[in-house]
Amino acid sequence: MTTVTDDAGQHRTARSRSYRMTRLAGSSLVYCAALAPLAVFALVTAPLGRSDRAARRWRALRTGLLGAPPVAGAGRRPGPVAVVGHGLLSLLLGLAALVPLGVELLMVLRGVLYGVVDPGPYTNSWGGPTRAGAWLAHFLVGLPLAAAGLAALVGIAAVHQRLTGGLDGARPAPWLIPVTLLIAVAGALLFVAWTHQI
Repeated sequence: MTTVTDDAGQHRTARSRSYRMTRLAGSSLVYCAALAPLAVFALVTAPLGRSDRAARRWRALRTGLLGAPPVAGAGRRPGPVAVVGHGLLSLLLGLAALVPLGVELLMVLRGVLYGVVDPGPYTNSWGGPTRAGAWLAHFLVGLPLAAAGLAALVGIAAVHQRLTGGLDGARPAPWLIPVTLLIAVAGALLFVAWTHQI
């Protein structure tokens, strides 16, 4: 009887962990999709004296969507220079996030919906010559790429939410800016490599 209870408890724990990971991936995807538009908003409004509005939007994104705890001192008014700097770093991360966001979109269009968006013939397609074989092959190839894309989005969102804490006076870790720049360079290199592959 104890074994059954332990198995049931482990099953609930695994299901709970799976739910948390799915929720984190989904919220990170939405968070990263909002980065570039919010960065542009911040870059336009901060020089016009509206840096507090931009900071409020970053805080809402960080605490509301990702569920990150508010930083002590949240509510302070960062100056326009801090908000513009944050906006520039956010824009770099938002542009880098377009690569894994594109991977997720391609997984839907060329993996999940492959047989719908590609009418054939499938003789030279992966998994061809049948439509079902080509569809299954594209879906299976897309799964690890989609997982890697979601992992990248979770990482980008985690880095950015730490950057946003700096608007409230949180001391940034020394690795934060270099990692942000490294992500931006890696995203640019991946994008360039992808455009040459087309």
